This record gives sequence, structure tokens and C-alpha cells, in this order.
Amino acid sequence: MKPVIALVGRPNVGKSTLFNRITKTRDAIVADFPGLTRDRHYGDARLDEHEFIVIDTGGFEPEKPSGVVAEMARQASAAVAEADAVIFVTDIRAGLSAQDHDIARYLRSRHKHVVLAVNKAEGMGDSPALAEFHELGIGAPHPVSAAHGQGVRSLLEAALAACPAPAPVAGDDAADAGERPIRIAVAGRPNVGKSTLINAWLGEERLIAFDQPGTTRDAIVVPFERDGRRFELIDTAGLRRKGRVFEAVEKFSIVKTLQAIADANVVLLLIDAVQGVSEQDAHIAGYILEAGRAVVVAVNKWDAVDAYQRQMLERSLESRLAFLKFASVLHISALRRQGLAPLWKAIAQAHASAVVKMPTPVLTRLLQQAVQHQEPRRAGRFRPKMRYAHQGGMNPPIVVIHGSSLDHVTPAYKRYLEGRFREHFGLVGTPLRIELRSGRNPFDDKGG
Repeated sequence: MKPVIALVGRPNVGKSTLFNRITKTRDAIVADFPGLTRDRHYGDARLDEHEFIVIDTGGFEPEKPSGVVAEMARQASAAVAEADAVIFVTDIRAGLSAQDHDIARYLRSRHKHVVLAVNKAEGMGDSPALAEFHELGIGAPHPVSAAHGQGVRSLLEAALAACPAPAPVAGDDAADAGERPIRIAVAGRPNVGKSTLINAWLGEERLIAFDQPGTTRDAIVVPFERDGRRFELIDTAGLRRKGRVFEAVEKFSIVKTLQAIADANVVLLLIDAVQGVSEQDAHIAGYILEAGRAVVVAVNKWDAVDAYQRQMLERSLESRLAFLKFASVLHISALRRQGLAPLWKAIAQAHASAVVKMPTPVLTRLLQQAVQHQEPRRAGRFRPKMRYAHQGGMNPPIVVIHGSSLDHVTPAYKRYLEGRFREHFGLVGTPLRIELRSGRNPFDDKGG
């Protein structure tokens, strides 16, 4: 599972700036779910071989009548509970405040690995002002500048030192793809039928705790074997509707889902036919796509809706999950055990597509045929030239195309190529990524 790092601190100390710096781009925010405070966001980040999830929490308002500690318990206790490490962000220019001491006292009581970041310290690495931050009693301060990126790497190294060692994601290694169990994450809202479906697969009533305050941070993994193939079923935390999230810890149950998706080979996105496609479903579907995981969409409780509801649901799937048009959509009833055999077939097909081997000669021939049928659009005096293609990875499959002036290839043409590759290899249920690499022109450095 990906480790989780939470950023906490009072308002205006630069938490969001640090969040954007760690995730490398302002566009790296992957979830802003209904029911969560607007200031609280999730993002994916990477430092060398370490991949992790960052939580940007809201500031602790000292003006609240309930007091800073009570406010913190409600706003950020869940983030701290879910985190493997906490980065406590302070402001060297504003100096220490009573609120910082309250936050530090709270963090010490949680017995978490805490790293103290003293932000806005550009050019002040040796400043005597750093000395007062030792008063917080949570270790040596790390002077950083979130705006300029100074000291951020060493800060992350200190935070990740207490996190679990990175494990290879199942399916990424082509040599072991056929030996390791296929990991299937079942994602969806509470009461959508996740535990019922898993019990139906297992053939026994087995209670799986997955959406309770205080439950383990990691998703529950259940070994399973079917037709001689080994699987691992990953039960994930449910996402509640806005207005139904009462416990602060439940607001952060999405972290469990993000971890399970990142660690899976195939994600089964379970939709409630009675309640329809929600924004939570669309957000999780978007994260599945960003993570590059194979996906199967299953509409549960299909037997509980009438013909009109089914028609409306089909339209909703087409509009809200249009970006998952490559995924199979099946109608099931976990309670009545209807449609489970086609579901397994779709899961197996999605996994096979995710780890498919695409020989270089075949890819190159397909690329040349596609270009002969329709050349990429000329950009000024340049027309992109595509020479050959090879496979760059699995789960998701990656096609790397080499040539010249490929920076001018339009997104529409990339989608055209993707369609040609998908059709030939029969790819269903998996994203397909195309990377364009332009070779250096040896005449660029020579004068005319």
C-alpha cells in the first residue's frame, strides 16, 4: 500500500503551496470529494522509488469557540490517524504562536512520526530564528521554502524514513505477471453491495469491516482461488454521500480506497442501480484512470429497478463515466448471485489486456499502416514523422513511438492511434498510454 503523509498547521503557513510542490503541479490534485472540507485535498507524489499519497488539510482556526484542540480533533484528527507520517508546517517569518504549541502538543499525544517544517525560510537556513522552534519538542526543525522548493527533498526523506519500504506493484513486472495472484480491488459507496459480492464469491458469510471509525488503515485482503487461478480480493472503504458523513474519521476513508486502487491489478467499480451514478463514483473512476489500472464497471441491484430507471441509469453511465468507455459494464445482483460468471470473464479479460505483450515488429507495422491511412497534421513547416514503436510497460500497457517533430502530434491523432492498437490487440478494460519521443536532429546545431 502507498504510505500517506498529512500536512498540518495553522492557516497561511504555506501548506497548500507545499502540497503543490510535493505533487509537482497544481493539477496533481486527484480528489475533492463532496463531504470533505474545501481546503482538504488528496494528491499522488513520488520521491525516487517511493510513491505516496499527500493530504492537504485545512488550517486550524484559533477563533473557533470550541478551541484549537477541539477544532483540530474534528478537522484533522482523521488525517493524522490515517497518516504514516505527519509534516507539521510552521512559518519562520511569523514566528511561533500559542496555536503552534497547541498543535505540537496534540501531535505528540498521537504518537505519530512528525517532521517539523519551518516554511518561508529562503535564505534563512542559518538564521537564529530557527532556534525557537525547538521549543515545540517534536525534533529538529527543517527550514524549507515551499514556494522555491528549497529543502523540500530532505524534508520528504525525513518523513518517508518512518514509512513502509516501497513494494513493487503487482503486474508491473512482466516476468512475474503470470505467477503472482491477480489483485482485485472492489470500490464503491457504502451499502452498494461490496461485502455482499465478496461473500457471494467466497461462498460464505464473512463480515468485513471497512467503513468504521478506528478500523485499520489498510484495506482488507482476502486470498481466493477460482478455476486454478489465485486472486486477492481487496475490500475498500465506502464513500458516503454529502451530509451523511458524521464521524471525522469516515471523511478520510477515501485514503483506503486510493491505496487499494494503486495496489490492484484490476479495479471493480461497483455502482448502485437504485441510487444511480454519483459524483463519488465519477471521482473514483477518474482516479482509476489516473492510476492506469484496469477496470470493470458492475451495476449492482439491477433486479431492483424498473425499465425506466434502467434507461436513465444507462444515460447517466454514458455521460458521467464517458472517459471509461473502454471498460466493460455489467449488470449484476450480488444478493441473488446473478451475473457473477460474466463478471469474472470481464475481470479476466481486463487483466489479460493490462498485461498483454505487444511485439515491436507488430507495433511498428500497425503504426506504419495507421500513418499510411491517415498522416498526422502538418504544423507549420513541420510534419511529424513516426518511425517505429515498441512496448514501454504493462498494467497499463504503454506504447512508445519514436520519430521526429512528434511534439506537434495532436491529441486527436493520439486517440486515433490508440484506437488502431486497441482494435488489433483486442484491448478491453484497460487504459492504453502512448508516449511520443522525438529524436534529436543532427542539423539543428549547424548554421545555414
